[in-house]
Amino acid sequence: MMLENNYSGQILEAGTDEAGRGCLSGPVVAAAVILPETFEHPFLNDSKQLTEKQRKELRPFIEENALCYGVSFIDQEEVDKINVLQASITGMHRSIAQLNPQPEFIIVDGNKFKPYQKIPHQTIVKGDAKYLSIAAASVLAKTYRDEFMEKIHQEFPMYNWKKNKGYPTKEHREAIREFGITKYHRKSFKLLPEQLKLAL
Repeated sequence: MMLENNYSGQILEAGTDEAGRGCLSGPVVAAAVILPETFEHPFLNDSKQLTEKQRKELRPFIEENALCYGVSFIDQEEVDKINVLQASITGMHRSIAQLNPQPEFIIVDGNKFKPYQKIPHQTIVKGDAKYLSIAAASVLAKTYRDEFMEKIHQEFPMYNWKKNKGYPTKEHREAIREFGITKYHRKSFKLLPEQLKLAL
């Protein structure tokens, strides 16, 4: 399916998305991108559909060919403080703030967003599989986050973050059970199923 270039008809339309919302450890990373009208790439699609190799190849292409882009990290402490949905929205706002020029319209992956300044916006469920700019933002958010998780993997290899990227895999939960948690874990998340049963 071909992705659409534009939703609003405004030339300066930014797409924004985040990665890492469902993870037990590491940051939420958001990105915002304004693409030129002529932008095309043979396999730009929702980053979840792409292989890691394709995403790595796309990132420099997007960065070189976008009109502008922004990426922001909301670390686990801030995620714990403001909750993960707010972290996603805050990250998107911070990414949009980096855009120069600023957008005339914002399209957002998902169904939750808070207005950014006075710029009109539209939330689009599965937007990363419908619009190029959201797909591009999803690729940036995911590659920057994966790279960060691979880096902190060196510090705590027993959780195998270079493979699971902080998502709640069986292996990740087993490691938490065995080694406890690190400074990168989100304390506000239910890290293990048995936390439900603990008498607090």
